Amino acid sequence: MVLPSTLPTPRTPDPQQAPSLRWGILGTGWIARQFTTALQAHTAQRVVAVGSRSQESAHRFAAQFGIGRAHPSYDALVADGEVDVIYVATPHNHHHPDALRAIAAGKHVLIEKPIALNADQARDIQRAAHERGVMAMEALWTFFLPKFDVVRQLLADGALGQIHTVLADHGQYFEPDHRILRRDLAGGPMLDLMTYPASLANWVLGAPSEVIARSTWASSQVTGQTAIMLGHDQGAQSLLHSSVLSRTPTTAAICGSEGMITFEPDFYMPGNFTVSDHTGRALHFTEPLLAHTGGLHFQAVDMARRIIAGELVSAIRPLQESIQTMAVMDDARRQIGEVYDEER
Repeated sequence: MVLPSTLPTPRTPDPQQAPSLRWGILGTGWIARQFTTALQAHTAQRVVAVGSRSQESAHRFAAQFGIGRAHPSYDALVADGEVDVIYVATPHNHHHPDALRAIAAGKHVLIEKPIALNADQARDIQRAAHERGVMAMEALWTFFLPKFDVVRQLLADGALGQIHTVLADHGQYFEPDHRILRRDLAGGPMLDLMTYPASLANWVLGAPSEVIARSTWASSQVTGQTAIMLGHDQGAQSLLHSSVLSRTPTTAAICGSEGMITFEPDFYMPGNFTVSDHTGRALHFTEPLLAHTGGLHFQAVDMARRIIAGELVSAIRPLQESIQTMAVMDDARRQIGEVYDEER
């Protein structure tokens, strides 16, 4: 297979044309603000309610975004009869119970990544959603971005030949008081940062047959950086890295027998990539570097379209892929001795 003369066009539908659902925001932290900003700026979705652990926090969030109802508890939010779908934006170790809370109330649920602490919790969410007849999806926004639909088409067309290697890195610097360094919030790079490299490897090459992990611990009783090597079918490998000790390149590459895709930083966000062959011929994809507020809405409108169509699984990010990613990280954590408090 040779490179096409031009890159495919993203097939991502216009977010403004997606059918409108009524959204409730569970949690009022940084990612909840980014998500709500993106939804209100780029879609016809309606954010009608917010729930927090305190009335003051809920009122403050509602006032900032012009939301009509502010609930003083998560239970009050999920019981709101005017809400169709709940976005779970609480800390990692609360995703599982908060998702189950929404599902039990009969609400569709979009759960901020990682979907849970481990694969068993993710399977629990999948099972509960199936039994209740609602849609549950992990909010891993990366694969819903237009640039990844172009990559999806290149891979489907075999433009890179046989894929041999996936390389992916994600490292950020954090101040000492950041939540990611707190053991009681399931901190460390694994769930927050490694989710992106591990998901990319699983998306491109499928579930691995071998996982090898090594880690360096930080001083705050969480891991500081972790490297993972995955073995896949036909000898393919993935080399993954994540760190909260320092800023790292946060780039990625998909390497095949006929060509290579290289992503500019930050690879998991809206941005640019290059596809090239062995002759040096290259094609460049560019899009505005809009970060979270320019990209978080694509996952929401995909979910809205599927719910209105009576579908309970996203073809872009099915729950099974989320479970497979968690299973990879579970295996890595077993090797490095990382156990979250809720698992003890």
